[in-house]
Parts: sequence; structure tokens; C-alpha cells
Amino acid sequence: METRRILMRSLAVAVVITSVIWITTDQKVRKPCCTKVSTANVTDPIINIRLQRKSLPCVKAVIFKTEQGEFCSDPRQRWVKEKVKQFLNFNLKLQINSDQHVLVLLAVDVSKYVQEVLPQT
Repeated sequence: METRRILMRSLAVAVVITSVIWITTDQKVRKPCCTKVSTANVTDPIINIRLQRKSLPCVKAVIFKTEQGEFCSDPRQRWVKEKVKQFLNFNLKLQINSDQHVLVLLAVDVSKYVQEVLPQT
């Protein structure tokens, strides 16, 4: 009877410890996201672009990566659309010179990106 009580207490402690570790680990896995966007033009050279979809608390954004950091921009802004097109066109030209197979994959990704990400105006 005493052994059973000790076993149950040990099991309860193990469950609590596991829960705390799981919750702590889960919080570290989540990437930071843009919770608001700026309408200010990004003037630094762009290293990379990625899309963030709306999933609260994150908002829909185009994220420009520069040497100065990442900037969350409103995808509805005209200048954002132009920057994305310029970036994609430049990178598409680079791919033409290096590898035709990558070009095909990139062209498909660009088409999908432009259709899904940039709102039509």
C-alpha cells in the first residue's frame, strides 16, 4: 500500500516536470513574427524576402531582410509590390545564367508568390 502511494506521487511529479519542460520548449520553438507592418520604404539593399501569412498575433506582411535587419512591410503598398518584383526579376536573371533546372522551379515559385502574396489593385 505504501509502495503504491509512493509510486503515484512519483508519477504525479514526473507528469508535472514533463509538462513544464514541454510548455517551455514549445514557447522557444515559435519564431518571432510581425504583429504590425510599416508603410515606410525600405531603402537598404535587400538580401531576402519572405511572406508572413496572417495567423494571430501575426499579421500578413512582406518581410524584407537587409544587412540592418528585417522590416515588416504592408503587402498592399505599391512600393512593396515594386520591390518584390525587382528582387524576383533580378534573382530570376541570376538563375538563368547558372542553372536551367533551378530556373524552372524558381519561376513556378515566383508565379505562385505573386498570385498569393501581392493583393491585386
